[in-house]
Amino acid sequence: MTRAPMTRDRLTRRRFLQAGTLAAGGAAVGTSVDLATSPGAAAAAPAAFPDGASRTPAEAAQLASFEGPHQLAVLSEPTQAAAVVSFNVIADSRSELEELLQTITARMRLLYKGGLPQNAGPAAPTDDNGILGPVIPSRQVAFIFGMGASLFDDRYGLSSYRPATLTKMDTFPNDNLDPAQCDGDLVLQIGAEDADTVIHALRDITKHTRGGMQPLWRIDGFKSPPRPSGTPRNLLGFMDGISNPDTADPEQMNQLIWVQGGSDEPDWARGGTYIVVRIIRMLIEFWDRVSLYEQENMIGRRRATGVPLDANSEYATPDYAADPEGYMIPLTAHMRLANPRTPATEKNRIMRRGYNYDRGIDENGNLDMGLVFTCFQQDIRRQFVVTQTRLINEPLVDYISPIGGGYFFCPRGLDGEPDYFGSELFA
Repeated sequence: MTRAPMTRDRLTRRRFLQAGTLAAGGAAVGTSVDLATSPGAAAAAPAAFPDGASRTPAEAAQLASFEGPHQLAVLSEPTQAAAVVSFNVIADSRSELEELLQTITARMRLLYKGGLPQNAGPAAPTDDNGILGPVIPSRQVAFIFGMGASLFDDRYGLSSYRPATLTKMDTFPNDNLDPAQCDGDLVLQIGAEDADTVIHALRDITKHTRGGMQPLWRIDGFKSPPRPSGTPRNLLGFMDGISNPDTADPEQMNQLIWVQGGSDEPDWARGGTYIVVRIIRMLIEFWDRVSLYEQENMIGRRRATGVPLDANSEYATPDYAADPEGYMIPLTAHMRLANPRTPATEKNRIMRRGYNYDRGIDENGNLDMGLVFTCFQQDIRRQFVVTQTRLINEPLVDYISPIGGGYFFCPRGLDGEPDYFGSELFA
């Protein structure tokens, strides 16, 4: 078969992106539920839905995630199911990149709002894949959108816009990174209470952006229910994510999560945040042969209850000052190294989110499972890199192996339709 000339490929891709944007925008107009569209309403995430409907945990933050100063889905607790997908942009020009970002944003709005899919006629491809039924359920999916350092190379003239601490992901000692599962131009985290809702959204977005971007790597995750109560557990058997900054405290969020003005950051980055993704394989066969005493000393908490080894409740603050020699909580315990809880290290704190993953078995017959670690911060160098450096050669490294992920910048929220993620890059 003879390949079409390059000029025709570009025209076809451009026309496809334009059609996707128009279809998404047109379908959104006729959907059954509207988002709050004013920045003031968006900032008040606890407000009720316009129709008085109840909210799932995922919906509470997603209500405001599209409109307002921030992507507020960043602050939501992990949903039951999620996918983190990295993409390479293959758009041929700066204008096609802009159309791609418009299309991504429009499809997100449509998928969140829900409603009856558009019908373009009996001979046209269906607008929706139909796996959720004839009507797209409203308010069932959450999105977090980010951009990788490679997007700010010379292809689209964006090098001067690169966020200050956005780079290719670092390789730390004890990492075993697979280049095929690292970095990317864009990242999309899709969360929902059901796995088919995640798949529905991923298929929709990849369909409507075909020719503009293509998936590079993907990892699917799930959240375990609390057993018997409290914080959900990871696949090492320990409660995961007990200690985090208070997302309801605007001062903490402005100090640790949201990029502020007056720094080395470009103006357009204000209101955004950085996401770090780490795919961490757990060497389960070895871990399951370790005594409970040794496991608890590596983590610093009781496995059954999540209680710090020097305390009697899950959310108690460990008193490291009263245990300078590490008799109660070893100095090498994961929780002690990750967050030493000193005034000097307070600025290094991250907001940690995690999902479990299970990919079956590898080529050697070993269980391939672990943690999709994500964290959010105002400054990757000051926060994640400093924290991860403290963890180099901790005892836990014998039982885990980071294999992929990336650093990405999540731009601010949106100022109503037709605003789109990254619009400041084309002003």
